[in-house]
Amino acid sequence: MQVTALQLRDFRNYERARAELGDRLTVVAGPNGAGKTNLLEAVYFACTGRSPRTSTERELPRHGVGVARVTLATRDEDGAEHLIEAGFSPGEEKALRVDGARVDSLLAVAERPLVSVFLPDRLDLVKGAPSGRRAHLDSLVAAVWPVRAATRTAYSRALAQRNALLARVRAGASSVASLSTWDVELARHGAQLMADRASAIGLLAPLFEARGAQLGLAGDSRVEYRPRSATSTAEGLRAELGERREADLERGFTAHGPHRDDVRLTHAGRALRTYGSQGQQRVGLLALLFAERDLLQAQRGRPPLMLLDDVMSELDSARRELLADLLCSEGQSLVTTTDLDHVPGARDPGTTVIEVSDGTLSPAPRQAVG
Repeated sequence: MQVTALQLRDFRNYERARAELGDRLTVVAGPNGAGKTNLLEAVYFACTGRSPRTSTERELPRHGVGVARVTLATRDEDGAEHLIEAGFSPGEEKALRVDGARVDSLLAVAERPLVSVFLPDRLDLVKGAPSGRRAHLDSLVAAVWPVRAATRTAYSRALAQRNALLARVRAGASSVASLSTWDVELARHGAQLMADRASAIGLLAPLFEARGAQLGLAGDSRVEYRPRSATSTAEGLRAELGERREADLERGFTAHGPHRDDVRLTHAGRALRTYGSQGQQRVGLLALLFAERDLLQAQRGRPPLMLLDDVMSELDSARRELLADLLCSEGQSLVTTTDLDHVPGARDPGTTVIEVSDGTLSPAPRQAVG
């Protein structure tokens, strides 16, 4: 599945813009503040129905305008063309359509491209709080096995119900015994969620180690699933919840379960989050994203669209060459830069270059050769 073209209307600093993408590498070039990152955000928004930069989606419409829209033209493996539309207006439900038909979510839609994004802010996946890594892992599970996305939703619903019941019990409006039903429900979905996460990390770990070594993390690079629970069964998790019931009643919320899990990235036996340099954390994130690309290629037969924002500027020339080779080897990618010379192959005939200037997009003119 490839994106052939995109159209933006009143998205961030774009009033109206359209661009065609290349089959492999597309370089988005322009000065700082021109809208390069906004363009990647728009593509991600149309692929997933959410922003990779903010949970405050009211920021998406252009200043003074109420509605933001992004449209992607895509082509599947059989050559069939599709249209994905994503719109947002504050106070209203997001308008998501595929080939003209409204959908509630894009995540399980077969016609959408899988997508992976690198933004400087996404270093929080390496060095930030566990919640971001949990959400990222659950997104990977949903991408690898779309039918399993429902497990995370069911667990979240059961957790919200148990927390609401804890509040009622504390207020004397319900009995403690009523918690048993939600302990069973939470444990049932929680055990499946942990199994899904463990399966994904089990497949991802050797790929992450290989990509880490390839990208220059000397020594072993590992990604590990760190569940809060000591058990892997629903019955065991239910028992753990029962043991902690009094503490949960004192706190007023459920403090134990898969919603407290973490994912640990290490290099040479030390946590990248704590001991990694900024450069090592950056390479660690790239290794993670490329390992996920490898996993999706192996499991789904379709690598994700790679969106990489300002990734080349802090890499040395050898790593730039390696990264460019990886981007051109499989699938489709968009890379932003302020300087085309920072992206190896950017001036090659097979590379598409889009110039960004103050919220406008235009194909870059080809330089004469010879």
